[in-house]
Amino acid sequence: MTKVNVRLEARKNRQARVRKKVQGTSERPRLCVFRSSAHIYAQVINDENGSTLAAVSTLSPALKDAVKGLKKSEAAKAVGKAIAEEAKSKGCAKVVFDRNGFLYHGRVKALSEGAREGGLDF
Repeated sequence: MTKVNVRLEARKNRQARVRKKVQGTSERPRLCVFRSSAHIYAQVINDENGSTLAAVSTLSPALKDAVKGLKKSEAAKAVGKAIAEEAKSKGCAKVVFDRNGFLYHGRVKALSEGAREGGLDF
């Protein structure tokens, strides 16, 4: 097994372990984060009916020009603030944070801090 597959398998195991405990409801939807090597994505998900309430990434048209030239962690903080604004506009002030198997460090931590600054409670 290659090194990449071992890391992916370990993240999938962490993701399953976290997902057993973290469920999004209509009162507290789940704020799910995905981090690729170049971009970061955030979604607010209601798991009861399987719908995505809000989604923002560094590739979103509203943020694409704003995050150009920023460091990755600064871009993640901007995505956190943007997802907070969009979730609050949909009526979701409280969420459950799902780090999706990624360590709570670096860009994932920056996104959560940006979401807290934007007004989300978790």
